[in-house]
Amino acid sequence: MHDYRVVSTGTPIEEAKKVLILIHGRGGSAEDILGLGRVLKVDGFALMAPQATGGAWYPYSFLAPPAQNEPWLSSAIANLERLVSEVEQQGIGVENIYFAGFSQGACLTLEFVTRNARRYGGVAAFTGGLIGDQLYPERYKGDFGGTPVFVGTGDPDPHVPVARVEASKALLEQMGAAVTLNVYKGRMHTISQDEIARANEVVF
Repeated sequence: MHDYRVVSTGTPIEEAKKVLILIHGRGGSAEDILGLGRVLKVDGFALMAPQATGGAWYPYSFLAPPAQNEPWLSSAIANLERLVSEVEQQGIGVENIYFAGFSQGACLTLEFVTRNARRYGGVAAFTGGLIGDQLYPERYKGDFGGTPVFVGTGDPDPHVPVARVEASKALLEQMGAAVTLNVYKGRMHTISQDEIARANEVVF
């Protein structure tokens, strides 16, 4: 199970009107993913990044049967639920809560917001898709109410098949999200400058 540790930077939560929750990838750290705050248009935001115990949110591929990634996946989802609840208790409405994640963190980002669909400020998923050996629509509930979502991915990507990204986009759109998907031919498993620019246009 994951410990609950959150690293913060940017505008103090007591002064901020918006919050960006950043979710790192496998082998990454909260401190690393907070660096996105330097290139995203988040002036005045409080930036908050939870840390995965052991550097991974779940042990196996996001395409594994969900049971194989338990109890880690449920623990990660619970930590995000706790963080969002704490942000709301600070007087920040969900429409002013934003999410961004990379790779495993992008998968967790999409999984969390789709299990708890509401009108968020926006979502940026840099190389990710919904989690599972197949999509399980019964796990997802709520209505995104037009939440802007940017998803960027490479083709091919060694970890995230484009077909899963496209299927995830379709499901989010069915639940009311306004999804922009950019597929980059031959792009390595990284975040490109164009993805940053598009996320700033679409989400922030």
